[in-house]
Amino acid sequence: MGQKHFLCLTFTLCFIVSLSPLIYSHPPIYNFPIGQLNHNFYARSCPFLLNIVWYRVWSALRDDTRMAASLLRLHFHDCIVNGCDASVLLDDTEDFTGEKNSPANHNSLRGFEVIDSIKEDLERFCPSTVSCADILTLAARDAVVLVGGTDWPVPLGRRDARTASQSAVLEQIPSPVDSLQNNIAKFTSKGLDLKDVVVLSGGHTLGFANCLFIKGRISNFKGTGKPDPTLDSSFLAYLQSMCPNGDTVNSNFAPFDTSPASFDNSYYTGLMNNAGLLESDRALMGNPQTAALVESYSINPRSFSHDFAASMYKLGNVGVLTGENGEIRRKCRSVN
Repeated sequence: MGQKHFLCLTFTLCFIVSLSPLIYSHPPIYNFPIGQLNHNFYARSCPFLLNIVWYRVWSALRDDTRMAASLLRLHFHDCIVNGCDASVLLDDTEDFTGEKNSPANHNSLRGFEVIDSIKEDLERFCPSTVSCADILTLAARDAVVLVGGTDWPVPLGRRDARTASQSAVLEQIPSPVDSLQNNIAKFTSKGLDLKDVVVLSGGHTLGFANCLFIKGRISNFKGTGKPDPTLDSSFLAYLQSMCPNGDTVNSNFAPFDTSPASFDNSYYTGLMNNAGLLESDRALMGNPQTAALVESYSINPRSFSHDFAASMYKLGNVGVLTGENGEIRRKCRSVN
């Protein structure tokens, strides 16, 4: 029985390694502080980590192209609330009400099962070694690369939080209906800057938004009983067809841009044409500094892709736990 189990694990590992493209040769290293994190943190303790994560993310995107956006968003929602500590993955307990079921995340975040599958593989090959925070950071990077984004290095060694806070989500996460000034303040409180606001908003080049967050703009903007006057008329008609008023349960979704499964600069060209989906997207055009960046990225996709990689590198190092802080969870949904 033990021999069969070993052979099964060996075959699975060989299969994963053989199907994992080797894309990790020489990604650019950005000159931002990484503290105790190390690009070779698991080189000896879990040498096939990158291959396992890559394969599981590739498999998830093969089955559901929306998963790239989901993993990217899951990582962002983790890092922007108390740092990149995998607290967003924790289920509620008797001791705390976590982040998953906050209004900003409930029935909105996806991709938990992908992280679970990666963790299960890693617990077979290198038990109690790789943190859920590192898994989520790697998965988000791989998801972006697989749909056309620029690679970036991920220093490793994060540890997992032992608790989560729903109130922290309400206080810290940027809102799709908040002012640009407030959202900038939330970014800068994490060590990010105005450029990062514009660049990371470009993550909306992937995925869809629930009509719940759109209906106000297309039917009753700020209580006027009319649509947002800044919306392009043809784009408004499209959104009204995608998000009809009769859909009271908000079961429909609308894409952020014209190519929701590909990483490109279509998000910015849409903003230049008054076709930003959310109020927070539109708000980028109301500030001279952010509008200038939007215009630049709308005509230079390579610049956007490079800057996105740099901003994601910064995001992935926000508020990390290292050393003896936190823990290495055996299951990502619960503390040990």
